[in-house]
Amino acid sequence: MNFNILQSIFLFSGLTLAHSGVNTTEMNPYHPDMCNLLKDFGAMTEKVKSMETRLKETEIRLKETVTRLKDSENQILELQSKERTKIIFSATAGRGDAHIGPFNTDIIIDYKKVITNFGNAYSPVTGVFTAPVAGVYYFTIFYHGGRSYSHYLRIFKNNEMTVITSDHKTESDGADNGGNAVFLQLQQGDQVYVSMAANTYVWGADHTTFSGFLVTQM
Repeated sequence: MNFNILQSIFLFSGLTLAHSGVNTTEMNPYHPDMCNLLKDFGAMTEKVKSMETRLKETEIRLKETVTRLKDSENQILELQSKERTKIIFSATAGRGDAHIGPFNTDIIIDYKKVITNFGNAYSPVTGVFTAPVAGVYYFTIFYHGGRSYSHYLRIFKNNEMTVITSDHKTESDGADNGGNAVFLQLQQGDQVYVSMAANTYVWGADHTTFSGFLVTQM
């Protein structure tokens, strides 16, 4: 029963007794007990109110804790998802002893022999790598060539040149080797490829390569 109702009942009882025909002398012994009882109920009511306040505060803190736990769980799931995203590829020119070029215009080299292609982000048909997720990627190129022509390869991000590897035509060397590497921050759908400059060439053997992998997802 609600303490306010109980308190009202006792007050009403006290008033009823006070106004009844009962002798005042007979009522006096009971008055102190009634007052003490009402005081006890008043103190108990305050304690109950205090407990209700503390319970509400505890409930709020619990809700906040549950919210933080859910946020942490979502962050963990997101990190696990990122860890499961593996983008790795490596390909060679794949043309045996034949060379690529020279041509009278710049071309994109299509590295035909795919060694690794986790995520299928590299196309051996076009020679273009397309980022499936946003992140930081690492790319490397290496080439082998002879002395008859110059060598000039560039890694492009979309239409922007990033790094170069090159060597001039010479009569003193029988063969040349070169390479370069770069970290690139890519958005989903960005394309990376290797362009060979006009009037240059490289050997199409397996030591002319293009590789890359996802370092960290953004």
